[in-house]
Amino acid sequence: MAILNILQDGEETLRKTSRPVEKLSPRLIQLLDDMQETLKQSGGVGLAAPQVGILRRVVLVDNGEEVLELINPQIVETKGVQEEVEGCLSVPGRWGITHRPAYVKVRAMNRHGKTYEADGTGIVARCFCHELDHLDGVLFTDKVLRMLTEEEIEKL
Repeated sequence: MAILNILQDGEETLRKTSRPVEKLSPRLIQLLDDMQETLKQSGGVGLAAPQVGILRRVVLVDNGEEVLELINPQIVETKGVQEEVEGCLSVPGRWGITHRPAYVKVRAMNRHGKTYEADGTGIVARCFCHELDHLDGVLFTDKVLRMLTEEEIEKL
């Protein structure tokens, strides 16, 4: 496994739309493994393939119990609203308040080709939305209600 370079805001790849995964391959499995290692090393909660320069619809989300591998994910249900602090590994040092669903259910395929559903509330729901946005070239800064000041960031 390898630690991948996480692209930073301003890099063109982050603004492009990712293509669906057409078939499972050893290369895709290697990408999932490398993304897992990269996410673990970064201390983040989620990571999307475009953040490591790969324009495929692949996302990882750490739900606190396991790291979910989401291939060709889709949001299938949302409920409620939450307004919380959000940040991004591709936008280091910047945090803002976003408006996201309080509950999110996603449907995706795993590395074995099996379709499954996962759901979450709070930070997991925000992470599902945030990472799936990356697949369409959207950063949290595009949806932020208000960016936090340096003083507010220091209190986090």
